Amino acid sequence: MEIAVLGGGNGSIAAAVDLTEQGHTVRLWRRNGAAQQALKEARNTIVLTDFNGTRGVRLFKVCTDISEAVAGAELIVCPTPATAQPDIANQLAQCLTDNQVVLMPPGSFGSWIMACAMQYAGNTANLSFAESGTLPYLTRMHGSHEVAITTRATRLPTGVFPQRNNAHAFEIIKQAYPSVEDCGDALSGALMNAGPIIHPPLIIMNAGPIEHFEHWDIHNEGTQPAIRRVTTRLDAERMAVREALGYGAPHFPLANHYDNEAEEWMYGNAAHERLTDSGDWREDLVLTDHRYMREDIGVGLAFLVSVADWVGVAAPTATGLLALGSAVCDTDFRSTGRTIETLDFADKSVSELQSILQDGF
Repeated sequence: MEIAVLGGGNGSIAAAVDLTEQGHTVRLWRRNGAAQQALKEARNTIVLTDFNGTRGVRLFKVCTDISEAVAGAELIVCPTPATAQPDIANQLAQCLTDNQVVLMPPGSFGSWIMACAMQYAGNTANLSFAESGTLPYLTRMHGSHEVAITTRATRLPTGVFPQRNNAHAFEIIKQAYPSVEDCGDALSGALMNAGPIIHPPLIIMNAGPIEHFEHWDIHNEGTQPAIRRVTTRLDAERMAVREALGYGAPHFPLANHYDNEAEEWMYGNAAHERLTDSGDWREDLVLTDHRYMREDIGVGLAFLVSVADWVGVAAPTATGLLALGSAVCDTDFRSTGRTIETLDFADKSVSELQSILQDGF
């Protein structure tokens, strides 16, 4: 299958090499022209380390022109931070064609942003946007041309926009990611996003060690019982919002990620132990600029709080963490982040939005 992978971060590079090894024809695009040129000079080869060892993987093509990357692609994988989605959506809007599937793992309701950009550009192609609950990989880059994949997702709850294209979208996505599971529409997929649940308590409640120590592993030393209790409360609020919108189980509670006796979570049993044992998450974190702050709080948590307000679900833990993140970054994420207000559907009823999610604009 012809696949375009967009972005140059951990998830995008992991996707490009993994999908290439599966036998797909992969074109990699990212905005950083210098990085793409360096990769071309390395003969499009990225060094992959996983449980099968270390080897070089040569990509079919690396592109600096997004239209070249996506032309003819059946699947477009966009595992970029949500903060990059508006810019990418504007670049993609004129390039997308009938029957293509754009997968954002995860999306933070990026499906809505992509669809709105297409509508604004006057592109009436019939295609699908999909978003899952997490990246398909626990992964970290080591240098510009090396990536380590600690584990791959075993269950990827995924929602599709518009949902009427569900069957075709999953037919395409499963050729690349057989672990995807249908969780309904794109808003359901957005509310499966694990990042805004696991990361805000970790980065806020570890703020002192992050700023004090040169390196700090928030998933190891930083994951203590007090923080886990906050995460559990926060996740309960997410699940309450899902229930209020009519989305039933499974909700993929984050507690299962830490409990090897519980129902299998997105990365399978013992994934947390594999993550901490790898040492790849012992990092030098810049607190106010890190993706966990700018994406998972400024986008994901802001979105969750706004949806909770919209449907009348109390979310004191989410609201408090959002306020703390805003204070740390000196930015009012509730006003400036990704919310139902900034996405321009605050005036719609739940039934009106569900109709759009089913049939599109």
